[in-house]
Amino acid sequence: MFKNKIVLITGGTGSWGNELTAQLLGKGAGEIRIFSRGEFAQVTMERKFNDRRLKFVIGDIRDFDAINRACRSVDYIFHLAARKHVPVCEEQPQEAIKTNIAGTTNLIHAAVDNRVKKVIDVSTDKAVDPLNLYGMTKAVGEKLIVQANNLSSGTRFVCIRGGNVLGSNGSVVPYFIDQIRRYNCLEITDERMTRYFLTLHDAISLLFKASEKGIGGETFVMKMPACRILDLAKVLIHHYGNKSTRIKAIGSRPGEKIDEVLVSRYEAVNTYEILDNYYLILPMLSIQGLSGHYKKMRLRKVHLEEYNSSCSLMNKQEIRKMLVKGGFIR
Repeated sequence: MFKNKIVLITGGTGSWGNELTAQLLGKGAGEIRIFSRGEFAQVTMERKFNDRRLKFVIGDIRDFDAINRACRSVDYIFHLAARKHVPVCEEQPQEAIKTNIAGTTNLIHAAVDNRVKKVIDVSTDKAVDPLNLYGMTKAVGEKLIVQANNLSSGTRFVCIRGGNVLGSNGSVVPYFIDQIRRYNCLEITDERMTRYFLTLHDAISLLFKASEKGIGGETFVMKMPACRILDLAKVLIHHYGNKSTRIKAIGSRPGEKIDEVLVSRYEAVNTYEILDNYYLILPMLSIQGLSGHYKKMRLRKVHLEEYNSSCSLMNKQEIRKMLVKGGFIR
């Protein structure tokens, strides 16, 4: 799919972008354009990969002219650019709206204008039944991506929804490890809290599967293991702490949920099993050819009230295996 093709990654200097770039190079991509605002992050990434197939473009997704130029001759786009830190989005809502909604709108029109083959939007569990502004802006972004399939018959738009990725920028695991090492104390917001987790390598591998299968208009939901944040904290303390390491509950931050949801009760009625590691959500919106395509596949409809992070929780041994696989403990 990607061999000798031109691929654009918005927000491409982050942890997702770095791993995505590495795997795209392995798939023989002809050119990978990294579109982001940060000059230093681009220079760091350029030195890290040292590959002539990488092209770095300074620009902001909020600037239509900048993203339109970056889309010229592009075959595929992975849309990663977002304002995503929950408290920051709560405190500065206009900035989240400009990037996550207006920026996504700019990308859609630029992709259609430049006849891009496929756009893959990477969304989040926080877009489901959103409580915080970040989730609300990503929910709107999902709707825009799905509806964009009715703007052009030539450009297809696919949405992929996942939870927390170990080691991504702002990930809780490096933060917890740093707290233990510096303060011998680990702060969690609420002992009841559960979250989805996946290693970065596995997340990108799943991203490719959905990218290749999607025909436009559907939302692929990654099946992800979940755990109690308290159990995660205890595993990390066992490895990095000592008998005097404390856990301190400080209360939920603005916009935080106790459990996250990847498929809501309203979406469950249109959700199917697809591949080994995915659910597929078909939209309520009518998109030509979409329902007929999947009807031929005779997919099994799911029997879920909703898919949330309080279900099928990992035990401490399973959490440890996940952390070993992610390279956080040995």
